[in-house]
Amino acid sequence: MSTPVAMPRGPVMFDIAGLTLSAEDRERLLHPAAGGIILFAENFESKEQLTKLVQAIKSVRDPALIVAVDQEGGRVQRFKDGFAKLPPARAYGTAFDESMNLGRDLAWVGGWAMASELRSTGVDISFAPVLDVDLANSSVIGDRSFHSDPGAVTVLASSFVDGMAHAGMVATGKHFPGHGGVTADSHEELPIETRDRKVLELCDLRPFESLIRTDRLAAIMTAHVKYERVDEHAPTFSSKWLKDELRERLGFKGIVFSDDLHMQGAATVGSPVQRAQAALDAGCDVPLICRDKAAADQILDHVAKAGGALADPMAGLAAGSARIHPKDDPDMSDAWDRALEALALLKS
Repeated sequence: MSTPVAMPRGPVMFDIAGLTLSAEDRERLLHPAAGGIILFAENFESKEQLTKLVQAIKSVRDPALIVAVDQEGGRVQRFKDGFAKLPPARAYGTAFDESMNLGRDLAWVGGWAMASELRSTGVDISFAPVLDVDLANSSVIGDRSFHSDPGAVTVLASSFVDGMAHAGMVATGKHFPGHGGVTADSHEELPIETRDRKVLELCDLRPFESLIRTDRLAAIMTAHVKYERVDEHAPTFSSKWLKDELRERLGFKGIVFSDDLHMQGAATVGSPVQRAQAALDAGCDVPLICRDKAAADQILDHVAKAGGALADPMAGLAAGSARIHPKDDPDMSDAWDRALEALALLKS
């Protein structure tokens, strides 16, 4: 491999198309506004291939680009063959209802298992955990939520994050300030939340507030949901939500990711460039754009030309060198086997 190009990370995260890096990919990774790559199932064939792909991404420049994935478990697990089959978050909630301690312990194991496997391949972060409270309205959230009770979500998510931390991975809470109370899927349209601010504070915001107060979140991902009794703009594009609420009232000091700007929930703001600029203006540190190379190029060029937003916003996510997989560690292999046995018994 060639010597990495020395250049600071920018603020834009985007995806690549295949199992290896193309010449086009490498050129895009060297864009001054590039900061990270999000991987999907189409980027995965095997652990060996994934490890080589991540190494190739990280070898392009110094400091290396951040590599992310959605590896929650259940319906949202991008890497499967050769990886532990992770349960949906709801499974921990079901165990929690039987025994608080059991649910909490299993959530820790789940976070540890998920993060351990990813870190062994060099992946820096998984966009997890989901902190949305399941109010039985949202099909896109559903069993991705730990529970319908915000207190239970807080306990289980805290344990899950602690397990991640044990494996050397920081956590990203999503989807701020809560996606579980709306029926519409923000991938397809902009959901409208009709509950007032007080109700949101007592329910949806509680897990976010608790994990922020206990310093468990390095990052937050926003929701493409319009909370019409709070602000006319979805949080991704709302300084009221991101600056006044998240930064000032809750005191969050970490990194704010937009949810995917390609989603239809973001389309009301305008073109991809307009969405990215509106997100940055509102307080997002990292505009995320997926599955649209033309839009990614437009956003990269716009952010680079605009300037002032190129100061490495993802520095706090860099996880350093990959860790040995627990199953390959003589001191940890028994614990790994027991962890997988415990997770296999969980029911969604």
